[in-house]
Amino acid sequence: MTAIRTLIVGTRGSDMALRQTGFVVDALRALSPGLKIDTKIITTKGDVDQAPIPLDEIGKTWFTAEIEQALQSGEIDVAVHSLKDLPPELPAGLSAAPVLERADPRDVLVATKASSLAGLPQGAVVGTDSLRRKALLLQHRPDLIVKSVRGNVGTRLKKLHAGQYDALVLAAAGLERLGMLDVITEYFDPTYFVPAIGQGVLAAEARSDNAALWRILRGIQHEPTQAVVAAEQAFSQVVGGGCKLPVGCYVQLEAKLARIHGMVGSNDAAKVSVASCQGPAAQAVALASDLARQLLAEPFMAER
Repeated sequence: MTAIRTLIVGTRGSDMALRQTGFVVDALRALSPGLKIDTKIITTKGDVDQAPIPLDEIGKTWFTAEIEQALQSGEIDVAVHSLKDLPPELPAGLSAAPVLERADPRDVLVATKASSLAGLPQGAVVGTDSLRRKALLLQHRPDLIVKSVRGNVGTRLKKLHAGQYDALVLAAAGLERLGMLDVITEYFDPTYFVPAIGQGVLAAEARSDNAALWRILRGIQHEPTQAVVAAEQAFSQVVGGGCKLPVGCYVQLEAKLARIHGMVGSNDAAKVSVASCQGPAAQAVALASDLARQLLAEPFMAER
């Protein structure tokens, strides 16, 4: 079987995308020192169109379609994404899998007028494009005004400091990868402010039939991360992974114990239910699926 000597890795051109791709490229080079790896920047529709439309309404393919077309055509061999940004159903012939160890999965508050969510003034304006984050914010502070915010992290922070927002909710992992942990005002407890499925996890996407490449990619997979992702994705699949509902799941695996934390909300983010369960780690996928079915039984879910 012919060994792979060269890889072309596709990525968006944002600072975040380039940092994330760099972590994966470095891991691949450490695993296979003789492997030549080139990076190709691909511009997506989401990079070009900055219309003030919430990302939950736009759909995740705005930031992946052009990259996946490049994979299918053979222009690139592999792409790196934040797992939470990948749509639940990939185009035919493509597969994705988590790689590296999970970074901090928590959401964080970045604020100019308070040191915590509880301390924000009445009616404060908080920026996020996530319906999940909006639902959780309003659950704890129904007085807040939650507004869409577009742009990369730097652009969002400029809007915050320009007074367009009183606070932002961002992912801790992204700020960590950008070396910007100092801007964080408060870390949210992921057991009640439940993260997105796979938040903090990087994923490699490639053509399903490229067996030689997948043998290489499996070498940089982190087994505990794969285990929690499998359970979180099982939760998403039961709820309906492709639906535009506020959905979150966070799985903790400790020794032989699994703790599952899940949330679902209404289409308008006005209602939300959060629940947890625990059991044997070997049954994490089944536990997550059962928790999702429990949350789907909430009366407001019948209205979706």
